[in-house]
Amino acid sequence: MFIDIAEIYVKAGDGGNGAVSFRREKYVPAGGPDGGDGGDGGCVIFTADGHLRTLADFRYRRHYKAERGQDGGSKKCTGRRGNDLVIKVPCGTIIKDKETGLIIADLVEDGQAEVIAKGGSGGKGNVHFATSTRQAPNFAKNGTPGEERWIILELKLLADVGLIGFPNVGKSTLLSQVSSARPKIANYHFTTLSPNLGVVSMGEGESFVMADIPGLIEGAHEGVGLGHDFLKHVERTRMLIHVIDVAAVDGRDPKDDFHIINRELKEYNEELAKRPQVIAANKIDVADEKMLKNFTDDMEELGYKVFPISAATGHGVRELVNYVYEQIKTLPEPEVYKPEVSEIIYRAEEEEPFTVEIENDIFVVDGPWIRNLLRGINFHDRESLQYFQRALRRKGVIQALEDKGVKEGDTVRIGDDMEFDYIP
Repeated sequence: MFIDIAEIYVKAGDGGNGAVSFRREKYVPAGGPDGGDGGDGGCVIFTADGHLRTLADFRYRRHYKAERGQDGGSKKCTGRRGNDLVIKVPCGTIIKDKETGLIIADLVEDGQAEVIAKGGSGGKGNVHFATSTRQAPNFAKNGTPGEERWIILELKLLADVGLIGFPNVGKSTLLSQVSSARPKIANYHFTTLSPNLGVVSMGEGESFVMADIPGLIEGAHEGVGLGHDFLKHVERTRMLIHVIDVAAVDGRDPKDDFHIINRELKEYNEELAKRPQVIAANKIDVADEKMLKNFTDDMEELGYKVFPISAATGHGVRELVNYVYEQIKTLPEPEVYKPEVSEIIYRAEEEEPFTVEIENDIFVVDGPWIRNLLRGINFHDRESLQYFQRALRRKGVIQALEDKGVKEGDTVRIGDDMEFDYIP
């Protein structure tokens, strides 16, 4: 089954917590703190794999989490770093952030890899908090959370040449003639419901990739039929072969077909309409010679090269393929998206560190920074509590409370359930 879009959740590993530990040896009665740091969390990394063809695997599993960093240990032992989670996707996969719609990565080449969610940093052990006046700190820092987000995977086929045209004009037959691809072929509309790729051999060591892009009809740029699903696959191609039924088997006018499809390309993406294009005037074995000549004259007058062919018998196909191959050797590679610095998407550390709201006369302080701070505080230890108070003042929490109008004796809630009376 060909699957070219998927929506999944990724979560990088949290950083391990720093350790609270003190050196204990027989002849060292007051050895001081020796708690080690926590290990960093593993990252979520996507890599392009040339052997994959669809995103079908993501239909059955939608949540992916990297390993958490190990907590620090005694004797200044640092916790082990969490293992990265490497997820393989087909070449040609674009990764978008679901919330913002921004593109995070465009994986085109086999082996290309990008970090999509960065692991959290390991927390500091209590050895880092020893000072001349605080020689036995009974607290440590917890690790920071790993990045998490919902992302959209979108596969756009990587092909040198795209076959476009109305249904039932012979695109699949042409692909089967010039490559080893064996698409389903029958004489009715929408036989092809998913794109097909074929490698066209031009001799020893020379070849190019051709894609049959199905489903293009009038209104495709607005999503009619499966328009949006298939038009996106044309964007990667360097050249287009526009297959036209010059025998008008289905009663349509060949010239109208040509203009309708090109209008759909332009409405979807103006750059597609500028893509080099040749015309394969198909079904000449059953076409009227006068109709073929009129069509060819009109298209050549517009500047298009026309190749009369019969995909069913193979007549004229080799000439078409030879010409296309010579053309694509001179054409640039399709553009690969590279995120601009200004478009770097949300990162966990950029989130507002805390907020102060008033709920039922209670001043509520919450946010990622404050919650992470709470996890590393020992409220039964005086020095740890003093560190907590200094951190609140240094980060601006006390000033924010005062700006909100807090007064002595007012109730302040931090996090979910920690409450205290405000004393300036």
